[in-house]
Amino acid sequence: MRIQINTHDTAGDDEFTGRVEAAIAAGLDRFASQVTRVEVHLADVNAKKGGPADKRCMIEARPTGMPPVAVTHQAETIPLAIDGALEKARKLLDKTLAPRTDHKGRPSVKDNELS
Repeated sequence: MRIQINTHDTAGDDEFTGRVEAAIAAGLDRFASQVTRVEVHLADVNAKKGGPADKRCMIEARPTGMPPVAVTHQAETIPLAIDGALEKARKLLDKTLAPRTDHKGRPSVKDNELS
């Protein structure tokens, strides 16, 4: 699973990018074999003005053989926005990829019948 971090109007040095990459990899690790790429877009919605919930994290995941799925979360800080978006991404990927696996995470019997 390849992870790409894009920052808009936020401080994005190499150390910060590395921490964000590690958080995304850890948060979506159980989908690593089923997702080819994850793009993360971090932004300060209203630039320098400040205000509540003005940091946004958008996560776009590209499951193998399926159209991309995306979620967005806004919060007061970048780490909170990332956490919220990761939670939404896990739920969406669970729902999107559920037909591929049974309830315990193993390959679905239906997939074996089609082969």
